Amino acid sequence: MRVKNWVVLAMVVVASGLLSGCGYNRIQQMDEDTKAAWSDVLNQYQRRADLIPNLVNTVKGYAKHEESVLIGVTEARAKATSVKVDVANENSLNQFQKNQGELSQALGKLMVVAERYPELKADQNFRDLQAQLEGTENRITVARNRYIQSVKEYNITIRQFPVNLTAQWFGYTVKPNFTVENEAQIEHPPAVDFSKP
Repeated sequence: MRVKNWVVLAMVVVASGLLSGCGYNRIQQMDEDTKAAWSDVLNQYQRRADLIPNLVNTVKGYAKHEESVLIGVTEARAKATSVKVDVANENSLNQFQKNQGELSQALGKLMVVAERYPELKADQNFRDLQAQLEGTENRITVARNRYIQSVKEYNITIRQFPVNLTAQWFGYTVKPNFTVENEAQIEHPPAVDFSKP
């Protein structure tokens, strides 16, 4: 009877050793880290989206004949906030990025319009909103970088032996990450010619 207890105890010790070295808990932690980092990305994009109506209304008061730009910003905001992104799905993530990029372009056009109206640039409400928007853009960059790093660490971990066996066993796969929209264009630096005036 005593030998049987020793065998059971030895099996429990071996099983515990195998489970502790399999990386399952680490995968769980890293998966949660990537989810938290993604939540921060979404939070910062939502903060930007929440600023836009106030910014548009402030500009509207000064630049009434710039209606197409204002409508473009409003439509881009609606499109960007309507996407339900699944970060595990690369197509969904790409669509989210595309919509956010379109919103960034529309905001850029809005800022160009604001440059044409000195009285708008002097408006304290506009300046406050512009400063908040700039701060939010910086927060978005930081949040995206944290998410990219979190996904990188997760992907490296689930691809390393022996954790990759555990990841395969439990169905954990590599997570897609943010990409550059026009990757082919940035592979080559722009040509600079100082000979032309």
